[in-house]
Amino acid sequence: MATDSRANPSPAAGVVIYAKDVDRLGAFYAAVADCTQRRRDADFIVLQAGAFELVLVAVPAQLAARIEIPVPPRRREATPIKPVFFVPDIEVARCRAAEHGGQLDPPDREWRFDDWRVCDGCDPEGNVFQLREAGSGHATDSAR
Repeated sequence: MATDSRANPSPAAGVVIYAKDVDRLGAFYAAVADCTQRRRDADFIVLQAGAFELVLVAVPAQLAARIEIPVPPRRREATPIKPVFFVPDIEVARCRAAEHGGQLDPPDREWRFDDWRVCDGCDPEGNVFQLREAGSGHATDSAR
């Protein structure tokens, strides 16, 4: 289901994630990060949240067959990139993440960065991401 791109603002930034299962990751990010599907093809999905574009690209089948993803997923933290999504409510996102095969860190591992409540998590394939919620919260003051 594609959304008319004229109804969305032009992307100002984005990230590409290679995925074993683009449909599963598409559903995950749509639910957790409030992304809207803009375009779908056989081997990719384009999602958008405000001026941010997330492109999920299918790993070629011969490589995907060799990728094993445990349940729960093992975090792939040895990467210098961490996408950040701004959400209205981290608690709602935490529940949605669990329902869609990912996970967010527990509330006691949240922290504050400027005026944001911040929490890391991982998607169903182990990719690490960060969520930020505006306003006050119970997180500690520090940057990670």
